[in-house]
Amino acid sequence: MSEQHGHLEGNDAAVQAHLKRLRRIEGQVRGIQRMVEEEKYCIDILTQVSAATKALQALALSLLDDHMAHCLVDAARQGGAVQDEKLKEASEAIARLVKS
Repeated sequence: MSEQHGHLEGNDAAVQAHLKRLRRIEGQVRGIQRMVEEEKYCIDILTQVSAATKALQALALSLLDDHMAHCLVDAARQGGAVQDEKLKEASEAIARLVKS
């Protein structure tokens, strides 16, 4: 996410929700690290990797929703080159998410 857009700025509830989700994901990843260090069963580790991956995907979708609700709406109001840039940016972000 580029700093120039700042769409979360001023939206403390969204920022706090994203940070809470990120802290949970961080805990999941630390748990996976511990499992590897303790040489736990590979399938159990893979299960936890899958859960962390899904959590990251959910975060990405939430960020995308925020972006569309704020940045894209604002850009659509402005029209022209700003609108085109923001639509292209969103489309590229969606493409990256679909590929991951």
